[in-house]
Amino acid sequence: MFKNLIAPVQVWLLSQKRCVGCGTSLSLGSSKKVKSLETITCRCGRIFVHDPAKDSYRRALIEEIK
Repeated sequence: MFKNLIAPVQVWLLSQKRCVGCGTSLSLGSSKKVKSLETITCRCGRIFVHDPAKDSYRRALIEEIK
């Protein structure tokens, strides 16, 4: 039930290009190039993946971090 309340807020934050944890802009995070995608690490430690073709963000999977 709790996840049903939080998920829409996280989707909205990602559409606004903001971190789902601290709310800061993802453009302020440090970035690295991995394959054709770009990983962005927020100042709070959460890692996101930016797809430049779609100009969208999502949380990184464990396989993508290593």
